[in-house]
Amino acid sequence: MTALLAAERTALSLLPAPLLRTLPAAVAENVRRVRVGTDARIMAVVKADGYGHGAVAVARAAVGAGAEWLGVTDVAEAVALREAGLTAPILSWLNPAGVDAVEAAAHGVDIAVGSVEELRRLVVDADSPLRVHLHLDTGMSREGCPLDDWPELLRVARQGRGRVEVVGVMGHLPCADEGDPRANEAAVLRMRQARDAVLRAGFGPLLVHLAATAGALTDPATHFDLVRIGAGLVGIDPSESIALTGASRFTASVVHSSSVPAGTPIGYGGTHLTTRPTCLSVIGVGYADGIPRELGEGASVEIGGARHPLVGRVSMDQIVVDTGDALFPRGTTATVFGPEGGAVPSVQEWARWAGTIPHTIVTGIGARVQRSIA
Repeated sequence: MTALLAAERTALSLLPAPLLRTLPAAVAENVRRVRVGTDARIMAVVKADGYGHGAVAVARAAVGAGAEWLGVTDVAEAVALREAGLTAPILSWLNPAGVDAVEAAAHGVDIAVGSVEELRRLVVDADSPLRVHLHLDTGMSREGCPLDDWPELLRVARQGRGRVEVVGVMGHLPCADEGDPRANEAAVLRMRQARDAVLRAGFGPLLVHLAATAGALTDPATHFDLVRIGAGLVGIDPSESIALTGASRFTASVVHSSSVPAGTPIGYGGTHLTTRPTCLSVIGVGYADGIPRELGEGASVEIGGARHPLVGRVSMDQIVVDTGDALFPRGTTATVFGPEGGAVPSVQEWARWAGTIPHTIVTGIGARVQRSIA
């Protein structure tokens, strides 16, 4: 066999790999959509690898569309953005492995501090002024310093001047997803009290921020100086009140097709029996790639301009769809989700089928799925 013939045969046997394509234009459009409704500055939160869409790509698109800040989970994520050439101010506020104060200061990364203990540790560790945002517990009991501990937090901050520089105050909205401003009135009041206490202690000017995507879209009273947009960058409004644009498209190939009679069991356990003669297509993605295993009625993919329902159990590497009278050849592209609408399912639909939130769908796409930027 000649080398040319071997190459041709190899090419014929290969199929397009499962692919998640990030759409920077959609990210930019979502930033502009937020901008219309606020005078506050915008922080693009690109934690969890940009909500599964690629932190660098999402950050670049957001900054290009007018976001002035970037938000991350830890200093390592911030350093990766710096190494990619992003120069916008960055805040790291979760820091599950703690904070390297020296590295944070060296890369110009602000740090959120949610307890007296954390602030004391940073004062000891810092060898040059480290910019910090004091993090208030606004009613979630999840993170942040309770307002009752604020006097001691400010005392430590005053003692640590020269090593830490208080430049911001932040919190979270406990009930922002409800899209009802009344649900967060107490959190807004606590934030104002915390801000005023910091100003009275002699710190300022301050960057005050409370709202994430849902608050930014539904409640101007929560905006303060800056709003933090994470899920909204990739088209997810947790309040489900504003239409944003999906920022990715997930596709995979048909790897096998067949025609089967009525009464054919499908998948492990034969949990689905065909009710008529029909065609089946096997798609080369499964729960290891981010397809939720527990799916309700309606779960579908797009093939050939139409929706086709999943049948049988989701396997680790494959799903089966009922394509009716259409027998699709091996290599045909199936769209799992995308922003197009119509026959193409959305991320929000997948979340409803799985009984979860869209965030878990986009951040759960497995490592075997290739990534690209449109």
